[in-house]
Amino acid sequence: MTSRSISVGISHPFDCSYIDGLQEQLLIIQEPQLDGALFEQLLGMGFRRNGNSIYKPRCPSCSACQSIRVVVPEFKLSKRQKRTIKNNQDLTWQVTDECSAEHYALYERYISGRHSDGPMYPPSEDQYNDFLLCSWLKPTYIEVFEQDKLIGVAVTDQLNNSLSAIYSYFDPDYAKRSLGSFMILLQCDLALQLGKQFVYLGYQIDENRKMNYKRLYRPYQILTANGWQHIEKEPTL
Repeated sequence: MTSRSISVGISHPFDCSYIDGLQEQLLIIQEPQLDGALFEQLLGMGFRRNGNSIYKPRCPSCSACQSIRVVVPEFKLSKRQKRTIKNNQDLTWQVTDECSAEHYALYERYISGRHSDGPMYPPSEDQYNDFLLCSWLKPTYIEVFEQDKLIGVAVTDQLNNSLSAIYSYFDPDYAKRSLGSFMILLQCDLALQLGKQFVYLGYQIDENRKMNYKRLYRPYQILTANGWQHIEKEPTL
């Protein structure tokens, strides 16, 4: 196997998006010939994708961001997850690799209705494209419908041995359906159907209320200084 060197840069410190009062720094891959195979290797090292960019937190005084992935062949539904599926059994879903104007319209409603106090507000088509689309890897879209109405979209990257969840958004009028959780479960289901080993969920951040839910999908693996640590059971959150 031919070895390959990759150039890595580091950002200037900036205010952390997840924990107030802290500074954040990112390692950034500087590689003009990225592809799905290389990206999957980088996922295994704790990197993530944002548009065309590949990054990983490298903060001088904090290690709160922990890469987490679901072990697909061993995944077991919890009682709460079974209820989520039952409560949404009237919905249908399909997979496409085409992004549509309807996708963006739903994203705009979601950001405006759910995250108007966050850094992604106000939404714009340029922001949407820069965040989710990629010139070297075409994303997969899981569309969720109530009858003929699009109410949710999960954007995920399909790789040789895994799916990598990029972002999910939904109609704010359907917030009581737990569609965010439902769309993670759909990605786990799709990964199982496709014979994938992992679903990468990004970073588990225990100190952030909006980012500490990913431990609910078990068994999972957390990336530590000693490699990926396998977790079967924990106290229910």
